[in-house]
Amino acid sequence: MSASSTPSSGDNPPWQATDPLAWRRHLPALTSAAAGINEACDAWDAISDSLCDADGWPLDDKAYGDGKVKRDAEAWKHAEVFLDHGPEVLAGVRAAANGPDYVEGPISDDLRRIRGIDTILFQAAELRHEWDGVMALMDGSQPSVLHLYQERAEEHRNTEGWHYSHELGSKGPALVRVGEYLAHRADTERPAQTERARVALTRSTHNTAAVSPASTQVPPASHPPAPCRSR
Repeated sequence: MSASSTPSSGDNPPWQATDPLAWRRHLPALTSAAAGINEACDAWDAISDSLCDADGWPLDDKAYGDGKVKRDAEAWKHAEVFLDHGPEVLAGVRAAANGPDYVEGPISDDLRRIRGIDTILFQAAELRHEWDGVMALMDGSQPSVLHLYQERAEEHRNTEGWHYSHELGSKGPALVRVGEYLAHRADTERPAQTERARVALTRSTHNTAAVSPASTQVPPASHPPAPCRSR
């Protein structure tokens, strides 16, 4: 890097070198994903009863099955957004939350609601990894065969993933609410912390510059030498 492109020391002050709230950029994606999962659930709930008799048995197995396939596929699409963005948000939330947050306060209930979400994310990621492995094995197959097996593999993955999608639709909004609260609190506290850091740095620089050059010189001898005598 050339000298002209090297940032000066003032470009990145020590207290702004990194952003501990970088994870909050994922919150809008999680908000949309949670809403998408719940919309898929609501759409299915709105028609599922009409597809069954009084005892809850499907009147038309194909119509009922197709409805569940559609629901599972739509929900899994949004669950994958949680796999891409959720772990970083969860790590950030756990780093930002303190002990009292878990006991009382505006986010204590939501912190309890998201317990176990790390396990859900891990298991859902494992399912996606397994599906990726299956698709890798099919690589090189004839297009017609590949399309058929891909469709079946996707349907199987979506069905297996429905439990994780449903859980993320339930716990996801709580994770977003906690993240938004902690990010706002940090933004409120940051100006005071930044000002304290700036004052401390200014004071340190001022004290260093205020040192007198004379203070670094060797002090004079306490007894001056006797004057030379002429011969």
